[in-house]
Amino acid sequence: MLIMLAAAMIGLIYGYDLGSIATALLFLTPDFHLTAFQTSVVTTSVVVGQLVGAFVAGRITNRFGRKNTMIAVALGYAAFTGLQGIAPNEWFLAGVRFLLGFIIGVSIVTAPAYIAESAPKSIRGSMIVTFQIATVSGICIAYFVGLALAGTESWRLILSLAAIPALIVFFLVLRLPETARGLMMMGRREEAVEVLRRVDPDMDAEEEADIIERDLSYDEQGSFSELFRGSFRRAGIFVVGLGFLVQITGINAIVYYSPTIVEQVGVKSPRGAILATAIIQLFAVVAVVVSSRVIDRLGRRPILLGGITAMGIASVILVVAFATGPSPVLAIAGILLFTMAFNFGYGAIVWTYASESFPARLRTQGGSAMLTSDLTGNIIVGIVFLNALGVLGGAWTFGIFAALSVLAFAFVYVLAPETKGRQLEDIRAYWYNGGRWPEEGRGASVGAAGPERA
Repeated sequence: MLIMLAAAMIGLIYGYDLGSIATALLFLTPDFHLTAFQTSVVTTSVVVGQLVGAFVAGRITNRFGRKNTMIAVALGYAAFTGLQGIAPNEWFLAGVRFLLGFIIGVSIVTAPAYIAESAPKSIRGSMIVTFQIATVSGICIAYFVGLALAGTESWRLILSLAAIPALIVFFLVLRLPETARGLMMMGRREEAVEVLRRVDPDMDAEEEADIIERDLSYDEQGSFSELFRGSFRRAGIFVVGLGFLVQITGINAIVYYSPTIVEQVGVKSPRGAILATAIIQLFAVVAVVVSSRVIDRLGRRPILLGGITAMGIASVILVVAFATGPSPVLAIAGILLFTMAFNFGYGAIVWTYASESFPARLRTQGGSAMLTSDLTGNIIVGIVFLNALGVLGGAWTFGIFAALSVLAFAFVYVLAPETKGRQLEDIRAYWYNGGRWPEEGRGASVGAAGPERA
């Protein structure tokens, strides 16, 4: 529970940052007299920082350990979220948000990997999804904080309040153990066995340590390039493609700019726009909680494919909303369905796949590759969306998102493995077998014999 709580708190702060900038922009933009381009720079500077952080996160976590990295993340969150509140101009704010983004980039690779390596396989999926539950809850909290502070128009307070939970995370993480796999990578087997006993008393800790040790005996060095050659090339293509499609289908256009979209379709009051999007985020929390309850029963693939399908339908509703009015009721309904569908599917599953698709030495590098691709798509959407909305109009813009959802469905249908109930160390057998699960009983032989016999 402590492991899940600490990692989830990191997700909460990450979500709060996503949501807080959406509400803060309503007051920040007129205060600093920002142009559309400057607004995009302030919004996406955090994403550029995340891109850099994601790229180096795998090396940082492998070098310093999962726990030490999370301690540094908590301190960085506290420092940089607080500094947002004293920004004298938009360029200082953009710089601080870049540094905050770097910390976020490291955190959202490390926290899901930490949960995956600490969870029993029977509940691993639902435990990883707690990170997304916390993220969506953070977005929701940010909207309600923005609503409460709308009368003061204090964007500084809206942005800097996340420093408080960041300090709480710091003290929680201090009490956490390093993961067993992290300890084994550092040659500390006895401590790893003790951690395994604490996390799952019903497990044969010595046998589990042997499995992890055998997995670590393969010749992966934990380098980024290993994701795209040999047996793991298909896995690398899958996580990079999935990460890019998560963003390019439009979720952060909704998260960053949903109050702006709601204003454009006829809700003129800032408080009304924030309230509408805050209520939408409450439904998003419900969607991801439902996903967490069924992920270890239904599996990863059905949930992800169902979520993508509903996102495509929501994009079509938004096309109609802009083409026929615009219609506030249809627009809000489309945003609601889109947000719930994303959090039921992509939001719940993407970090599960990032954390489950690779062996220990490549796990954080795989998460790093996925996040780097994710953030590249995020930057494109963050910079282009407002201009596209102005130049093409809402109908064409969301029509593009609908078409991209069709592409995403096909990609996932062809490449996504079903990892429900699988031992983390057995998942390499899927990639060694050309993207298919080997016949029953052969997963163990792959672990023992190595890639040549697989």
